[in-house]
Amino acid sequence: MATDYYELLGVARSASQDDLKKAYRRLARELHPDTNPDPVAEERFKEVAIAYETLSDPERRRRYDTFGPEGAAGGPGAGGFDPFAGAGLGDIFEAFFGGAGGGSPFGGGRQRGPSGRPRGADMELAVELTFEEAVFGVAKDVTLRLPVACATCEATGAKPGTAPTVCGECGGSGQVRRVRQSILGQMVTAGPCTRCGGVGEIVPDPCAACRGEGRVTEERTYTIDVPSGVDDGTTLRLTGRGSVGPRGGGAGDLYVHVRVKPHERFERDGYDLVDELHLAFTQATLGTTVRYETLDGDEELAIGGGTQTGRVFRLRHKGVPHVDGRGRGDLMVHVVVDVPDDLDDAQEALLRQLAEARGEEVAPPEHGLMSRIRGAFK
Repeated sequence: MATDYYELLGVARSASQDDLKKAYRRLARELHPDTNPDPVAEERFKEVAIAYETLSDPERRRRYDTFGPEGAAGGPGAGGFDPFAGAGLGDIFEAFFGGAGGGSPFGGGRQRGPSGRPRGADMELAVELTFEEAVFGVAKDVTLRLPVACATCEATGAKPGTAPTVCGECGGSGQVRRVRQSILGQMVTAGPCTRCGGVGEIVPDPCAACRGEGRVTEERTYTIDVPSGVDDGTTLRLTGRGSVGPRGGGAGDLYVHVRVKPHERFERDGYDLVDELHLAFTQATLGTTVRYETLDGDEELAIGGGTQTGRVFRLRHKGVPHVDGRGRGDLMVHVVVDVPDDLDDAQEALLRQLAEARGEEVAPPEHGLMSRIRGAFK
């Protein structure tokens, strides 16, 4: 992984929080596994997420600027990096992406909180929106099955009336440290306690409802506030709405992948909308006023005489609202002049008179057998 987080995000060291956010959003859209299946892009996406997670926190950014990546991973006020004083780089990765298994979209190890209890896995689901819902925002109810805290034992995992006991192997820390000799001297390693699974407690009399897990699988319905301006492929993160960890462990996050149905008329170009307006050649030639339907309602468009195919009418602030709430795109209406191909004899005669008056050469009228055959197939 690149050691310079600023270089990874493509920003200067003096970048503001807004600059960091814009850079991260741009790279996330480019590298997210849902839109870029390249494994290299997925790895870079994870690196970018770690960099943003570090630099977006003012205290961790200060430590990073002073001590580098290891210093940013240490505890507040750390004068240097102690691998046992706080989270290492792997723990920062897990804090952002969640635990392994159980529906985590990115994988990674199991994050453990200060108590040693594993954090619950992240969950993910897809929600389908209409084009209008994506443009203007909507509150969507989603239902999913996931592990939640056991109400019978209040997430302790112990039978009501009993309580867990401190693990004698790790003394309740959830970790066991081992010292070994190497050519460099003594090396200390730490790992989860195998007896208690890293929780720091033993449940001698498990709860019957959850079998000592402290959690049960149930159906939950959440209301997702989809902001206006989201695009197809956007992923929303709901912090703490994923699976809860065993025996009181923290909850993972819920990742909601947005799918937007195409519109029958409008296409999206960033925050602008694009549409075609078909005009009869007489309307384009002589001019007219047409009632044009936008997503906000009807608008009157004044079409000047002599309007050509390709003319673009820009309707200001009739496009897609910016996700950050700063303004709105435009609606670009492209004119297409339709040439009639079903003229009757009287209409053709009028056009020929017009061509003659303008001194324009046109093909002679068609008569005979071939003309009648072509007319039969119209």
